[in-house]
Formats: sequence, C-alpha cells, structure tokens
Amino acid sequence: MKALRYYAPEDVRLEDVPEPQCGPDEVKIRVRNCSTCGTDVKILHNGHQNLTPPRTIGHEIAGDIVEVGAQVNTANATNWAEGDRVQVIAAVPCGECHECRKGWMAVCQNQTSMGYQYDGGFAEYMIVPRQVLKVDGLNRIPDNVGYDEASAAEPFACAINAQDLLGIEDGDTVVVFGAGPIGCMHIRIARGVHNCGPVYLVDVNESRLKMSADAVHPDEVINAAEVDVVEKVMELTGGRGADVVITATAANVTQEQAIAMAARNGRISFFGGLPKTNPTITCDSNVVHYRQLHIHGANGSAPEHNKRALQYISTGQVPVKDLITRHIPLGDVLDAFSIVQNGEAIKVTVEPAAATASV
Repeated sequence: MKALRYYAPEDVRLEDVPEPQCGPDEVKIRVRNCSTCGTDVKILHNGHQNLTPPRTIGHEIAGDIVEVGAQVNTANATNWAEGDRVQVIAAVPCGECHECRKGWMAVCQNQTSMGYQYDGGFAEYMIVPRQVLKVDGLNRIPDNVGYDEASAAEPFACAINAQDLLGIEDGDTVVVFGAGPIGCMHIRIARGVHNCGPVYLVDVNESRLKMSADAVHPDEVINAAEVDVVEKVMELTGGRGADVVITATAANVTQEQAIAMAARNGRISFFGGLPKTNPTITCDSNVVHYRQLHIHGANGSAPEHNKRALQYISTGQVPVKDLITRHIPLGDVLDAFSIVQNGEAIKVTVEPAAATASV
C-alpha cells in the first residue's frame, strides 16, 4: 500500500510499504480521510522529539473498519464490526496515571500519539492500537457526518478542551488570534456552544483573514499588520477590553497583546505553542494581578472531547463541512503540506481511500 513515511527533517517520502496486519487486540481500518494541520508542516521541516522514524505520519483520522481482532470486543466490551465508520483520537492517554485518574486525560503524563509512537493516517490502511481501544478512543461516526468532517473532529476536540477551561458566558466579547482552521473552529464553538457576544478575528495575513471571514463572519476583522490590535479592541469594547482572548497562533506578540487587551476578570487561552527556540514573552504581572486575569494553557484533548466534537457536527451546532476547502488524493499529499504552509485553504484533507476505491 501507499504511505507517507517520515525519516528525518525534510525527508518525508510517499512510498510502498507492506499492508499492516491486525493483531488480536487491534482494529484495522481503511483510511478515508486524514486531515492536515500546522503540526504536520512542523514535523516535515523540524521533526518531533516523540516521533521515532521511520514512521507513517498523520493524526486527524477517519475511515471504516476492515478487520477486528479476535480479542477486541471481549476485552473492551464493544461490538465493533467490519464496515463500521470510525474516527480515531490523536492524543492517546494511558488511563492509569494520576492525571488520568483525576479525569484530566488531556494532560496525561504518559500520553502517546497517532502518527508519533504509532503509524498514522496518511496511508491506505492503518492499525488502531490497543492503547486507543483501551481508553475508548475509537468513535462511531454519525450517519449524517462525512468522513472528511469526522477527520476534523480531532482539532475540533482540542478547541473544545480549551474553551471548557475558559468558561465563556452569554454575551462575552471574544478575540481570536489566528485566521486558520483552528481560529475558525474557535469562533464557531464560542458562538454555537457558548452563545458568546461579539467576536473579533485577528491576523497579519490579509488573504487568510478574508478567506476565514467569508466562512465564519466575525463581527470585526482586525489586520494586525495595519493597526494597533490592543488599541482597536479597546476602542471596540468602549475601553473595557475583551472577556475572552484565544491565541491560536505561534506568535509571541499575540500572547503579550492578549494580556494587554483582556478585561477585568478576563480569560486567556495560550492555545498556540511558541517556537522552542523562543518560548518566552514579557508579561506585565501587575496587569494580571489587578485585573484578576485567568491565563490557561491548552493544546490537546481527551477522548470525550472527540465524542462531543462528533456530536456537535452531527447536530449542526458547530458545522465544519464548509471549512474543509481542499480535498487532496494521497498521491499528492505533499501538495497538501504546501497548501497548509502557504495558507491557501482553511482546512485541507487527504483522501487515501481514493487509491483503493476499486477494492
């Protein structure tokens, strides 16, 4: 079968590999969609400390079951069967550490990941390992949800996790930095789930701003390359500031601006990680102190966030179909990386099953 294999930074190859064999405690799926994100681009260029090469990468996965190991349904009290349409979690908690026992699976200290320690979804077929099944991380796709939408449930789940920590209330003013797919999802969750008030979308790329604004219709679009963002938000809020600020971008300055523009009792999510070579910011501690600000980190999700994402998509509460603006066959998978890197689409999905459509 065809699979995209990572060997080293700048050395990622689409090549023929043996079709994986399903063990007794595993499930084998035909991958229908594996969507891409900025992390995939980072892996292409820089690798990752948790990724052991050679490795099939890709972690936003949906497909259908082609084989169920003999021990799976007995060990997990499930009834998986060939033909079931499924979505796979990306971040795999151990289910046993202190954090998992506390219900904090998104910050499991022993977390492993699809496409890192296990072969991922940029392939025609893939094994769902027992570690995923153990924590109920294989999810049925609702009948009215497409494979492409289901593959987007994983990044959606990460945004749900972040917003759960923020406690967004009716009417809250929300600022989202980053006009990418995650920024768009954050806007739709804040509105569709939390019934927030005005939403302002910030970016420095005019074409990305327009593309995303045409999809999610923020109340105001702010080009940070042209105006003072903090000053603009203060103007829009009558000098009060934003109740919630989400930095869905890997730019240090946005985190500093988030603190400066937050209202009293404001909540801030540092959602986008910073470059490891420059991970610090300047924080006016007195602003945090006197405005009683709440600053949260968030980067991943728990299995239950994935289930909620599929539910929100299925009910139409948070649509994602229109955010998936490019569908790429597996044979052109490296083109998908370029499209993501250049910001030429909102969400890009790869379709490995196109190569096996005649099977």
